[in-house]
Amino acid sequence: MGAGMDPAEARCEEPEGRVYLDYNATTPPAPEVVQAVRDAMSQAWGNPSSSYPAGRKAKEHIGSARESVARMVGGRPEDIIFTSGGTEANNMVIHTACRHFHDSQATPGDSWGTPHIVTSSVEHDSVRLPLEQLVKEGLAEATFVPVSQRSGRAEVDDVLAAIRSTTCLVSIMLANNETGVIMPVMELSQRVHALNQRRVAEGLPRILVHTDAAQMIGKGRVDVQELGVDYLTIVGHKFYGPRIGALYVRGPGTTTPLHPMLFGGGQERSFRPGTENTPMIAGLGKAAELVSKNWETYKAHMQDVRDYLEAKLEASFGKQRIHHNSHFTGSKRLCNTSNFSILGPGLQGPP
Repeated sequence: MGAGMDPAEARCEEPEGRVYLDYNATTPPAPEVVQAVRDAMSQAWGNPSSSYPAGRKAKEHIGSARESVARMVGGRPEDIIFTSGGTEANNMVIHTACRHFHDSQATPGDSWGTPHIVTSSVEHDSVRLPLEQLVKEGLAEATFVPVSQRSGRAEVDDVLAAIRSTTCLVSIMLANNETGVIMPVMELSQRVHALNQRRVAEGLPRILVHTDAAQMIGKGRVDVQELGVDYLTIVGHKFYGPRIGALYVRGPGTTTPLHPMLFGGGQERSFRPGTENTPMIAGLGKAAELVSKNWETYKAHMQDVRDYLEAKLEASFGKQRIHHNSHFTGSKRLCNTSNFSILGPGLQGPP
């Protein structure tokens, strides 16, 4: 369950008497975002690839949004690739890692074998299912590291223990959508980068590091420089934006490999071709502006609401009957997420 920010800032139209508590699934767009989308639809309707004024205006909207999204995560505008959403971004990373594994072999005749990817057992389906499909087709191998029962986290030592000589990607979400537990991605990146230095000397493939930050953005600090990741997935509708996404890549095509899944008109520097969805990109840019400006306020408010709810539950049912499933000693969790069970005879959930 995920609570949201001040309803004065983003309203969710629910029937009278109902409270929306599924913000980790999607958030209502902020009024400023809705206005940005409307403005772009009416004022920036040109094709961004066109050189005449209408096209240039659309291109300006996209450039401004790219700067706002980059600023939100501490990256550079040239590191941001707009996508249709988180699913496409995650699939692009997996596709790239496997392609880079094969392309990095010294000569065409060499073979490191089958690319291997390490992830956790609690990832979103847009990471889990592509990996399962690749395994089914014999195109990759994957290890799904279980989270610790003590911490709820994919522990760094467990992830590192799963690495093989053929490992080309480690993908661990930044925060879990059901428990709210925040994963140790920064430490993991540091350890993998140190390992990569030894692997290069041994002639082994580089291990790329990816995190899906869908649940963390807007609820806590997200800085790609601190995290040290090669890729970071951004999902607009999780932070009061439209249903569009972006992928942060640390130096796409230079420092960090990125291979397109689609081929076409050359948009997004040919990494993600297709005529840009200017209104949705503009809305994403506005949502990113709001996060950069207000994330600390958002976080404080959501944590107050979460803690109030949990205190009220204990007061209403008794502390002995409320089990907080995501209270793990030593682990941090999202400010808006509460996962609990109500214990007692005769209790039954909805069908």
